[in-house]
Amino acid sequence: MDLKHEQRVPYIRRVGALPIRTVSVLVCKPLIAEPEKFQNTKYLLYRYATRLLLERVSWLGRDHRKSGEGDGFTEVIFSNRSNMSYEEIREYLRLLRRQAEANPLRVQVEPTVIDPERIRAVEHSKLAGLQVADAVVSGIHFALKVNRYGETETSYLPHLKNTLYRHKTEVMGYGLKFWPEDFATVKSRAPEAGNFEGL
Repeated sequence: MDLKHEQRVPYIRRVGALPIRTVSVLVCKPLIAEPEKFQNTKYLLYRYATRLLLERVSWLGRDHRKSGEGDGFTEVIFSNRSNMSYEEIREYLRLLRRQAEANPLRVQVEPTVIDPERIRAVEHSKLAGLQVADAVVSGIHFALKVNRYGETETSYLPHLKNTLYRHKTEVMGYGLKFWPEDFATVKSRAPEAGNFEGL
């Protein structure tokens, strides 16, 4: 979403007031121990981040299934990227499903919530939900990324706080997932990660 700061603040404030839950995966590329593994296969890092995201989305769906709304499955809609094969994403999720059956501790995508056949992609401008997701991601991005003046923009976080998925009050690892390290390690190496304390 190409908004200036003064436009983004009221937009994110409105997003924060919506009755929604959000999940964000934050990948810190400099901390990846063996980055070459992700450079040798196209979109491997994107797929892995997708896995981390969908694990948490599936937990959120599982937690809310008790309400009895819908059929219990989550509708997953990607913002369409012209060079991305979404059939490959579906096949990747089928693989994760098989791995989860073989070893539930290794892969934690809840198969009764995420159905690979229900995944689709839509042009970004044609679905308001994708624009809302973009606002959440950009707000979190600016709160963590140091700009050219050596500062971060934390004013978006208080507005987004109530949207973050929590499992038994815990947000780290659920509504916010840092990878490849846990939050405590990232915070020790990147002081700006401290912006996320107290969420």
